[in-house]
Amino acid sequence: MTPALLGLAANPALPPALVDRLIAAADEELAQELALRPDLSRTQVRRLAARSQAAAVGLAREGSLQPADTDPAVQPLAALALLDEGAGLPRWARHFASHPRAEHREKLAACPDLPPDVARTLADDPDPAVVAELGSWAPAHLAAELARHPHAQVRRAVAGNRSTPPDLLAALLTGEGLPPARSCRVCDQEDVPFVHTADCPRRDCALLPGDECDGSHRSAVHEIQWQALHNPATPAAAVARFADCPSALLRRLVAARGGLPQRVYSRLAGDQMPMVRAELARNPSTGEALIRQLAEDRGHDVQRSLAHHPHLPLDVLARLARSTRLGPVLLPRVAAATPAETAGLAAAADPTLRMLVALRRDLPDAVRDALACDPDAKVLKAIAPHPGLTEVQLLAMIGRHGPRVAGQVATNPGATAAVLEALTRPPAAVRKALREIARHPNSPVPALLACLDDPRARPVAAARPELPAGVVVGLLADEDPEVAAAAAANPALPADAMRALLP
Repeated sequence: MTPALLGLAANPALPPALVDRLIAAADEELAQELALRPDLSRTQVRRLAARSQAAAVGLAREGSLQPADTDPAVQPLAALALLDEGAGLPRWARHFASHPRAEHREKLAACPDLPPDVARTLADDPDPAVVAELGSWAPAHLAAELARHPHAQVRRAVAGNRSTPPDLLAALLTGEGLPPARSCRVCDQEDVPFVHTADCPRRDCALLPGDECDGSHRSAVHEIQWQALHNPATPAAAVARFADCPSALLRRLVAARGGLPQRVYSRLAGDQMPMVRAELARNPSTGEALIRQLAEDRGHDVQRSLAHHPHLPLDVLARLARSTRLGPVLLPRVAAATPAETAGLAAAADPTLRMLVALRRDLPDAVRDALACDPDAKVLKAIAPHPGLTEVQLLAMIGRHGPRVAGQVATNPGATAAVLEALTRPPAAVRKALREIARHPNSPVPALLACLDDPRARPVAAARPELPAGVVVGLLADEDPEVAAAAAANPALPADAMRALLP
């Protein structure tokens, strides 16, 4: 299917008669694009769903396909999508619960609000993948039952379920109080002991690198523990016991958990792996004493992570700004600064601190205007998108720093046509600015025409309905398929040009 036809399928100005012709000619790709249209009639929806299962699923997800227009025996995936959206019929759930295809039963198990008898049937399914899908969201009473399932895949799913009772989450994490799992995905298909290597030559192998089993289902147990540690419903006392476990991946999850005793965090602050300490550094539960200790930690990403701590003392932030490349990211502590702290950061001698506060988009007018006159280009880049800046202020930024601030000025929601047109002229014109100008709602036609000269801005500009119709028609033959598709999707495309594209 040509890019122009795919673009035409998305054109909001496409007449209904031409939509009908596209449906009649649609392959899978075109049908899926047409399914995204919000203006399809019920007749068009039925015809499109009949041409493509994938389109039927999309129409079901969007609420366009009705249960009365769906036969689960003919369109099983669409019927399952309707069940997943809460719009299917209860009898469909019973139909799929005993379906011979396990993938259909697995999709059903992921659907919400299943009738109790259907959930019961799925809980007893012989395929562990089906039961695992059910276990990932099952209500507490069913999750409690599935936590004792003999297959490790099911227990892994239950360990990630926030409805699983806390005592059973603790048991899944520690292995205490539950009978051992009897099987896993490794010993289901391999003689144990077995270790799956990353260079496995079998193309049909479904095992992951590192999967192993010696009868104790080692990699599966690790996955169960990972899920339980990631689950906020797992009791803190059970999580704390894993601060010294051999796996750095699991210790990292402990370091991310809130509400643990400070003594546990103190042990983790001395962990040999920088990724564990970096996770601890951003944890809101880490206290000030450890914050100051971690501020001296030169391990990979520790100080950068600490900068994202929401309760970071401002004096520590000032030190990190001098020693760490923080980048133009609005930090939680800066976003939560009081008016007095905000004014102090905006007047700081260090331009990095001024840049960090300039990233806020709710600054008082006086602070915003002061930062708009800052002599440092990185401060101006940070403040340039701030709402409320005037045309005079934005033009002054362009005059002082040109290409260095052009891309950010172009993102300002209040940038006027004069500002945007100025950004298309040397020396301010830079590719990043042109891409932003191409999508800015205030861009005048001359600026949009200038954007057509840039390869990356061209597809964005080609979709703008402000372009002259003749220009849009000319772009249909562009050698870049993205440009041709964007032009075909442009509502300014004349109707006769639309008809000429149809097969």
